[in-house]
Amino acid sequence: MGAVTTVLIAIGGVILGWITIEIACKPCLEKGRDAIDHNLHPDYDPDDQDNNIRAPLNLNPDPDSNPSEHPDSTTPPLIKSV
Repeated sequence: MGAVTTVLIAIGGVILGWITIEIACKPCLEKGRDAIDHNLHPDYDPDDQDNNIRAPLNLNPDPDSNPSEHPDSTTPPLIKSV
């Protein structure tokens, strides 16, 4: 009878531990599970996404323009060294 009690207490401890981890890490676990579900979706194609993460930097879109003509321009003026 003592072995059955020990097993039931151990199973109860594991279940309570699992519930504690689920509650404590809920936001992180939800993000991870959503990402896994998204990537395992059969119609998901990462090439279809419009990500600007790898967009080329366009520091000087028009090299012939004068920066003083565009005061809202955030590009720094070019400095020529001799």
